[in-house]
Amino acid sequence: MNSALRLLTVLGGSILLTAVVGWVIDVLLRRADARHPETPLWNSLRRCRTALQIVLLAALLRAAYRQTVWRPLQDHEEAVGRALSLALIGAGAWLITGMASATVESGYARYATGTRDPARVRRVRTQVTLIMRVVTAVVGVVAVAAMLLTFPSFRALGTSVLASAGIIGIVAGVAAQSTLGNLFAGFQIAFGDLVRIGDTVVVANEWGVVEEITLTFLAVRTWDERRITMPVSYFTTRPFENWSRGGAQMTGSVFLHCDHSAPVDLIRDKVREILDHCPQWDGRGWDVAVTETTPSTMVVRAIVTAKDPDCLWTVRCAVREQLIGWLSEKHPHALPRLVLEGAGDRDRAGGGTSPGARPPVRRLSGP
Repeated sequence: MNSALRLLTVLGGSILLTAVVGWVIDVLLRRADARHPETPLWNSLRRCRTALQIVLLAALLRAAYRQTVWRPLQDHEEAVGRALSLALIGAGAWLITGMASATVESGYARYATGTRDPARVRRVRTQVTLIMRVVTAVVGVVAVAAMLLTFPSFRALGTSVLASAGIIGIVAGVAAQSTLGNLFAGFQIAFGDLVRIGDTVVVANEWGVVEEITLTFLAVRTWDERRITMPVSYFTTRPFENWSRGGAQMTGSVFLHCDHSAPVDLIRDKVREILDHCPQWDGRGWDVAVTETTPSTMVVRAIVTAKDPDCLWTVRCAVREQLIGWLSEKHPHALPRLVLEGAGDRDRAGGGTSPGARPPVRRLSGP
């Protein structure tokens, strides 16, 4: 009866103390959050309450479980101690990762709130994301190593591994050359400001927005909701287009093939009218000019501007669609026409005929 009472006292006391400490810390964090609403740090730290309670409970039980004289517990004393140690290490890693994540996210949120430059915000967001992945990976590796060292057999194995660490390091470096290359490329992207989360890029002839950057791969979301996943080393070894670098505003062009008789001045006026009624046009500039001619058509180029690539695409489509519709309705002769003329037609046009002339070919024209 005495052993059972001791067991209940140790177990119940540890649970009660853990619950009280967790409640007190949660109250203090809520008060701190109420006094400092400008930072989300204190509210984010409240998410670490469960991990903290597990750490505290495992530490209390690990220190006091030998004080119980309960026979089944004494028979498995080593296994129980190892299980509590594993729980303590795992919960400690969870707590460290959670606190680091809350601190980094709080700093990023304050920076994003006080900065008006979206490019710098995306750069910091990319760096914060990669830093958190590195911290999580390092804490996880250390936690797993600490767990393995609680087993005596792994301690002996660790001694032999350290003795041959040089050879193993060389072999591992050669085998993981590609992985290490992507790892260092990820750091280069994060702190070299090559590409950021939210940037509009063109890679492998595909247009899209950078959605995710990790230490080994990068995901691009295309305009049709596809995901292109490629190693981060692609962006450090090959050229690519970054439409968001140096500012999101862009200039685009719309090309139309028209007949030589097309009224360029009226087309210029119509483009201006279309842009005045297009909310995506930022008003920075526009132009219409004939840039090329062929034996059958001339190329009319309209230049438009917009605040970002998405708006630019909308403006270009609106100008192209409305301009073609206006030409079809008001000036059908301005659209390209295809004329097929045979030798017989040319002879009749010249006032003569020739033996064996081909039958006349019908003239085909556009609208």
